[in-house]
Amino acid sequence: MTWVSLRNMNGEPHRSLRDQRAALLDIPFPDPLNKAAGRARRHTLDWLAAFGLLSGTAATREYDALRLERLMAYFYPDAAPDDLELATDLNGWFFVFDDQFDTTLGRSPARIPPLVDALLCALDDGPREATVRAGPLAAAFRDVWVRATAGMPDHWRRRFRAHWREYLCAYEWEARHRTSGATLSLADFLSLRRRSIGVQPCLDLAERCGGYSVPDALHGALPVAVLRELTADVVLFVNDLVSLEKELAADDVNNSVLVLRSRAGCSMEEAVRRVARLANARVARFQQLAAALPAFLDGESAAPAVRHGVARYTDAMRALMRGNLSWSLETPRYADTGTGAVAHGRPRPWTGLL
Repeated sequence: MTWVSLRNMNGEPHRSLRDQRAALLDIPFPDPLNKAAGRARRHTLDWLAAFGLLSGTAATREYDALRLERLMAYFYPDAAPDDLELATDLNGWFFVFDDQFDTTLGRSPARIPPLVDALLCALDDGPREATVRAGPLAAAFRDVWVRATAGMPDHWRRRFRAHWREYLCAYEWEARHRTSGATLSLADFLSLRRRSIGVQPCLDLAERCGGYSVPDALHGALPVAVLRELTADVVLFVNDLVSLEKELAADDVNNSVLVLRSRAGCSMEEAVRRVARLANARVARFQQLAAALPAFLDGESAAPAVRHGVARYTDAMRALMRGNLSWSLETPRYADTGTGAVAHGRPRPWTGLL
């Protein structure tokens, strides 16, 4: 396909591609914004600088323009100011870390496991000095890990650790997919992409910020496990729709639109529409299952505290799905300026930390 035909999709040449694709989505959930977003923004800029993840005025200005604190303010609209600061620190770490792989590192799968192993040490209870020696990303990760897990029950800590391990290890798979030339089925792609999108740690953090934890017996069983998977799929489909130009500019194949186009042999426009339909179908399925949750909990004779936690957890999933879309339409990361920032191999100012 050509750039011209994509820009004329839906016959609306004056609307951004991001907005055109977003118009295909139906995610009818509220998107309140945490009022402490401004405070969290200032805190995280200082935190990133203190750990050496941002250096200099230009890097700080470019990072700040992404409005990443608003993503967390959408995800956790009811979080206390201190908890929102924790969330924005972790989210800042996530994006700085992710951008390391927009360089040659993202096409060097053999280099990634030792780097991931060093970061995974931050999730252990070993001496802080060992993590600091592993570099600023590991030291910063250790800091948010300690703050996030303080006072949380063991079952939640184990889950949080396991989800971060899955997320970090997914970077090797992404690098292999970029360099293998393989054509995956959409099902195979999704089974791995669900790990790399980072939704499950974000849902864990919703429990932390909300002061509750869903029992393992419910968290890993039907229907809650299906709701979590549906949430991850909606977030990744939305991300792939709005970030498509970024992936094309960086020659990156890790996008469900591109996987579907390659596998089905269809046009880019048709692949976009199919992915949007998949996202909408998952939202509809989520609503059906969520509506049936009270009856399910009745059958399980769930205690009032458990019912309250599950209800809040379900709201957190809604917030992630809708908040991800709302922020994606605000941030320049997926607009022309964001695409230009990574085009032709131009690294972000905060790359080179691994």
